[in-house]
Amino acid sequence: MHQETANSDVKLKRVLTLSDLVIYGIILIQPCAAMPLFGHANQEAQGHAVVSVLLAMSAMLMTAISYGRMANRYPAAGSAYTYVGRGLDPRLGFLTGFSVYLDYLIIPIICTIFCGSAANQMMPFIPTQMWYLLFSGMFIWLNLRGIKTTSRFSWILMIVMSIVVFWYMGAAIQHLFGMGGSAVLFTTEPFYHSSSFSLKVIFQGTALAALTYIGFDGLTTLGEEVENPRRNVMLATVMTCLITGIWSGAQIYLAQAAVPWSNWEGFIGDIMTRAGVTDQSEGLNRAMFGIAKVVGGAPLEFAITLVLLVASVGSGVTGLTGCVRVMYGMGRDRMLPEKFFGHLDPKHSVPSYNILLIGAIVLVAPFFLDYGQCAHLINFGALLAFSLVNIASIREYYFKAERRTLGSFFKNFLPPAVGVVACLSIWSNLPRLTFIIGGTWLLLGFIYLLIRTKGFRQPIVMQDVF
Repeated sequence: MHQETANSDVKLKRVLTLSDLVIYGIILIQPCAAMPLFGHANQEAQGHAVVSVLLAMSAMLMTAISYGRMANRYPAAGSAYTYVGRGLDPRLGFLTGFSVYLDYLIIPIICTIFCGSAANQMMPFIPTQMWYLLFSGMFIWLNLRGIKTTSRFSWILMIVMSIVVFWYMGAAIQHLFGMGGSAVLFTTEPFYHSSSFSLKVIFQGTALAALTYIGFDGLTTLGEEVENPRRNVMLATVMTCLITGIWSGAQIYLAQAAVPWSNWEGFIGDIMTRAGVTDQSEGLNRAMFGIAKVVGGAPLEFAITLVLLVASVGSGVTGLTGCVRVMYGMGRDRMLPEKFFGHLDPKHSVPSYNILLIGAIVLVAPFFLDYGQCAHLINFGALLAFSLVNIASIREYYFKAERRTLGSFFKNFLPPAVGVVACLSIWSNLPRLTFIIGGTWLLLGFIYLLIRTKGFRQPIVMQDVF
């Protein structure tokens, strides 16, 4: 029998409801995740950003279903590590967990970098480095307080962000009505612009728009802290992707209606002139702020800037939460030193040692990494893990089934297969430097696994906690 963890009398507590889990997932993704990407996505898709966002949602929904179904079968902490390890092979599960761990690790780091820079712009008398320390310390403290505290904090952030996003949407609707009534508000131009429409540009935009959904899988790391996990994790993953897609699509639709593609070049040029920049990329970065100013003036522009800061705080907190639980799952299975990584704090039932370790990395990393480097690395681990979880779902629900019927093909094979193709297509278009760094990270994981299993002769035993 497998030896119990170092403090086996302390367990993760099942205190989260379905609504808690959905809010956690939305906060991790960010309710306004499409806003920073809008300028670049619209440029790539040649005025069809909303189409790209909705296509990306369709692809991510297939993956969300696979995550939910694997969580139904294996409702344990560890997410992709657990699902691939159980559904395919424990060694591949470890490498998947090692890969997605890079994703989870980068999320709080990139949020610390963005929050520090944004806060410094609003209050320049406080150095950016001090903001790094403040925000990373906040992420650590909230996680040490326990998952219920993190959940309550997520609810507060959700309310704040929702107010500003609805303000933007209301202002945009009022602005469009003022321009020409319902004919301007309800237009097909964001979905089809004859002068620029092509499948090539749509798929280019979709590859970027998929970033809107990166992070939804983080809620499955809470499988041991959810009430009725076999039902609620499945529902929460799908609902998170669906809500995010519809909400993001509405935001982008209104932005495209406010500034049609025919006016896009002049609009970006005006933004660059006002900001005093010559790099078009900088103008595209500020596109949504410009939209906010067009439909709601300077107050809304400031509010959107502030809400993106708040959204990054929420992602930083929840990203750290997911990261430490992947490590906890590996520690409990003795893939990492059990006494440290499998430890739970007796008072708050959280992996406190993991929180402190990852928190220290999050605190230091912003002094050495920049936002762009981190952004590309997020996709490497996430999309690779998405692909493998889809494959695990196919094996678990289709090839292991006693009977494989036509209905089973459409239910258990086709959706995750579409997810695999979609994720690998996006993953294959990442920059070469990302593959070098991400590949090196995976190589280190493979070497560790080789040593840990004594040349793959020693089996990996994954604990049954469900």
